Amino acid sequence: MLFTVNKSPFTTENLRSCLRFAGKEAPVLLYEDGVYGAQAGTALEGFVKSALKARAIYALKEDIAARGIDKLIDGVQVVDYSGFVDLVAEQNVCPWI
Repeated sequence: MLFTVNKSPFTTENLRSCLRFAGKEAPVLLYEDGVYGAQAGTALEGFVKSALKARAIYALKEDIAARGIDKLIDGVQVVDYSGFVDLVAEQNVCPWI
């Protein structure tokens, strides 16, 4: 199951709760304001790095660019819209609200 997070981790607990409760090895896709969770140098970096040991974390390239994020946490994989579609086509999707 692919979990998706689209809210900023600095205004909600969505990313933290998703990474805590999603099954081991369940990939997580960050898009819209959720991509702020992939930004290096923030208070969440250690938490996200720890989560990367158990699962893949993806961030949408276009949303990263739109928000001016220039440095990502090592291990976060960047996907474009085509990659987003591939991930969704391969798995059931659970939007984390």
